[in-house]
Amino acid sequence: MVLDAIDRRGSFAAASEELGRAPSSLSYQVQKLEQDLDLVIFDRSGHKAVFTKAGKLLLERGRLLLTAADEMISDASALAHGWELELTIAYDGVIKVDTLFPIVEALAERSKTKIRFREEILAGAWEALAQDRADLLISPNPSVAPHDVKIQPLGKMDAVWVAHPDHPIHKHDNPLDPAVRKQYRGIAVADTARHLPPLTHNILDDQPLLTVTSMHDKLQALKAGLGIATMTYSYAQEAIDKGELMVIGDNPVFELDIVLAWNRSRMGKAKSWCIQYIESMWKKQQH
Repeated sequence: MVLDAIDRRGSFAAASEELGRAPSSLSYQVQKLEQDLDLVIFDRSGHKAVFTKAGKLLLERGRLLLTAADEMISDASALAHGWELELTIAYDGVIKVDTLFPIVEALAERSKTKIRFREEILAGAWEALAQDRADLLISPNPSVAPHDVKIQPLGKMDAVWVAHPDHPIHKHDNPLDPAVRKQYRGIAVADTARHLPPLTHNILDDQPLLTVTSMHDKLQALKAGLGIATMTYSYAQEAIDKGELMVIGDNPVFELDIVLAWNRSRMGKAKSWCIQYIESMWKKQQH
């Protein structure tokens, strides 16, 4: 772009040298552009031609177009070679997003595919996959596998019952008995499903309930002493170690089977690579 070269190099002469063209040729091209657009690009009243406001705007918009053109060519090249432009990885809220961060740099070394992480809850996670709001899903294993979805086991995650150390549930001899739990407010994260019937886990009929919108909010509500709930141990461990939460009962641990799922019908290089990487990454994190 001629205007870009003139701005960067500071003069017509320097720009012509960079572009390998005669100064008169550049001057003619700029004058022709001014005539075609019916505007003045350079103020020539001083010793040195400087951009007018209109010329500066033209320069800035032109640079945006050049950048967009470069990105379009890069995207087209990526698609031609089988790499998706963007990949959305959904994860159920029981999984901490920072455990997925290694994927970002590892994929960037191989492709310009943009990564989007998307937190979903319960049925909403599988709905996101079914409705193409997600390309990959990491979630607890569903009771019924959706049609045309490949499910690959990743491993297990420990989950525990927790409450604030001062919560009265700790005073019971058998605190996890449903009759005892029913007396106290449960804290749950709202299912993100838009169309499927919402699910709940470990909430009893007629039990008082506080619903929040994220696992982070659930953790904060528990630390505030507002109720009882289950959390994956990875989420609750720091708060337990600090004395902000306390495990309920003598044997509160249960396991979640975690899986990686994707639609079989839509496969690109980034998606295929991420499947292998996530499986390997998960195994390393489990040891």
